[in-house]
Amino acid sequence: MTEVTGLRERKKQETRDRIAHLATVLFIERGFDQVTIAEIATAAGVAKMTVTNYFPLKEDLVFDAHALVEDSLAAVVRSRRPGESVLHALHRRFVEALGGGYPVLTGFASTGFARLVQDSPRLRAREREIDENREAALHAALAAEGGDDDRTRAAAAQLAAAHRVLFRLVRSLVRDELPDADLDRRATAAATATFGLLEPALGDYLRRAAAPSPGSSAPAPVQ
Repeated sequence: MTEVTGLRERKKQETRDRIAHLATVLFIERGFDQVTIAEIATAAGVAKMTVTNYFPLKEDLVFDAHALVEDSLAAVVRSRRPGESVLHALHRRFVEALGGGYPVLTGFASTGFARLVQDSPRLRAREREIDENREAALHAALAAEGGDDDRTRAAAAQLAAAHRVLFRLVRSLVRDELPDADLDRRATAAATATFGLLEPALGDYLRRAAAPSPGSSAPAPVQ
């Protein structure tokens, strides 16, 4: 039963991925508003209802990985290294992701995709909603460690805004067809400047406890 369920879920994911891929190709070729759900269904060889069951919002045929994007900053917070603050973790992980063109964190995409989003008010509006959800998820991750107060909300807003500036910069450089090596250098320098502005206020914010040195023992519990 487990094997059958796993196979069924894998086939569903493959169908979902194929629909999203074909839809994005059509959108890039003809424009977001010029392609209908019926045309996408025909291209994918599925019923129109199948498309809408997987993607209730037409915009999410483009942003099919939105759940990962929305959790991306919170995931960095949860997995940061011992001795690392939230600010430093976000800075480090952004720069690391540039080398692999990781779109969830960096905004890296094909030139066609970048221009598709820029040219569609509906897609830009949906991306703003995703930004809001990403900030909310970041706030929840910070609150889970530091409590939910004014400082936590302000920190989440500032960190999310810094990341949003860098994300949009990468997208604009992709649209301009800057070579990947030049894009990495430009975005890395921008990350240093952008996160550096927050260093005085947030450089030590929620710094994770350092790992114990080899051979040391944990402190005895307080009686």
